[in-house]
Amino acid sequence: AVLVESLLVFAAALSVHAVVWDRFSWCALALAVQAFYVQFKWDRLLQLGGAVFQFRGAANSGLLPASMVIPLLGVVMKERCRAAGIVYFERFGVVVASTGMLLALFLSVLAVGITKPVPTNTCILTGIAGSVIIYTMKHSLTVSEVIEVLEVLLIFVYLSMILLYLLPRCFTPGEALLVLGGVSFVLNQLIKRSLNVIEGRGDPIDFFLLVAVVGVVLLGLIFTVLFTFMDSGTWISSMFFHMMTAVLGLGVIMPWLYRLIQRNPLFWLLQFLFQTQTRLNLLVYWTFLAASACGVVFYQNAKRSSESKKHQASTITRKYFHFIVVATYVPGLIYDRQLLYVAAVLCLAVFIFLEYVRYFRIKPFGQTLRHLLSLFLDERDSGPLILTHIYLLLGMSLPVWLFPRSCAPKGTLPGAAALVPYSGVLAVGVGDTIASVFGSTMGEIKWPGTKKTFEGTMTAIFAQIIAVALILIFDSSVNLNSSYAWILASVSLVSLLEAYTTQIDNLLLPLYLQIMLMA
Repeated sequence: AVLVESLLVFAAALSVHAVVWDRFSWCALALAVQAFYVQFKWDRLLQLGGAVFQFRGAANSGLLPASMVIPLLGVVMKERCRAAGIVYFERFGVVVASTGMLLALFLSVLAVGITKPVPTNTCILTGIAGSVIIYTMKHSLTVSEVIEVLEVLLIFVYLSMILLYLLPRCFTPGEALLVLGGVSFVLNQLIKRSLNVIEGRGDPIDFFLLVAVVGVVLLGLIFTVLFTFMDSGTWISSMFFHMMTAVLGLGVIMPWLYRLIQRNPLFWLLQFLFQTQTRLNLLVYWTFLAASACGVVFYQNAKRSSESKKHQASTITRKYFHFIVVATYVPGLIYDRQLLYVAAVLCLAVFIFLEYVRYFRIKPFGQTLRHLLSLFLDERDSGPLILTHIYLLLGMSLPVWLFPRSCAPKGTLPGAAALVPYSGVLAVGVGDTIASVFGSTMGEIKWPGTKKTFEGTMTAIFAQIIAVALILIFDSSVNLNSSYAWILASVSLVSLLEAYTTQIDNLLLPLYLQIMLMA
């Protein structure tokens, strides 16, 4: 299974670089080859318990698929912005690609360094890949860009040491690279933009995303430190939690956002949300869907209490939420993507805040949330945090957040890239859902080395092609320009990756589909 997963990742990387070939292509391919060898060292460390931190079990390290995501994303973003003539974001793509390569190389060096005896051949490969990457960065980046890349690496190192210690068994090494690397990059961007504020420059919704992500992460770190010295389950601790949240929100996050957007954040947000009748209609519709999702949770828990033998929700029951998320995102993508962007940021902040309430057992809802959500746990929620629903939201939202709007003057990109904002809907909302439902109910022929079925994968591909046809009918901004073969190949490759990967598919699959479509 690991070999097939690696082969699929190599196929994706080679497909992208066959279209977009430049000096970074050599770096990405060298990084992929050494990551392929190093991931077996990581797997061995995880099996023997010598990986320094406690990583999520029942999964391989996932180093190769994770190592390719950020560099490939930076390369395709650079090419798209270069074609549009936007130099600033072309350079931004170069920084993203370089940062991703350096973070992946750091994880590889870490694995090689703690492996005993020292793997000579893998060390040589890692040294060659590192030399190629550093040489290319030297001739591609300015001094300020090199400093920016090193800043992200420094933040990543410290953030990894803190969070992987505080949150054992929540991530594989590959998932840690994606999640903590992304948070490190966001934090560095926020610091950089806060120190260089130019009035009227920058989109407020981008600043809103940066501040929201950094704000909830800082909130979690602060309360984790505080609650190591006091019992978080008492009423006094709970009151302190809510008061400190209000103080940090109103005293730190709001002024920070005010400095960036040069206006009152609350007034801006209210004006933005209720600006048009379409936005009001979408908000009412989304409120109804949120109430429906809550209804499913309460109904399934009531059903569990009456059926004592059934302790966990079935796969089909968990996929109800995938259908609800598809019904949420598709109208937003068609009618108002900016509103969807902001609403997804708000939902992410709320989801993470509620996870803090559950994890710290904050009264009055902490224990209730623990009971309600325990029904929907699966083998991937082996750590103290429940992250699958957050990963689902991230998988649907990242293609919307990472869509290079500044490099798409008409609001969309030509060809297959027009489907980039729909990557989460296609890969997770449609593909993963249909594969799970049909595979678990009708599947008989299993892919070698996995529990996934041939029938599930084929129905997922077919369902995604139908979804693309429906998007063409209902979204007039999408014009594929006869790039149907590339779309079919991209969807098929990502569906096969879903069958073989043991990483969090809600997070990995949309990113790979986005990379393929943007290429």
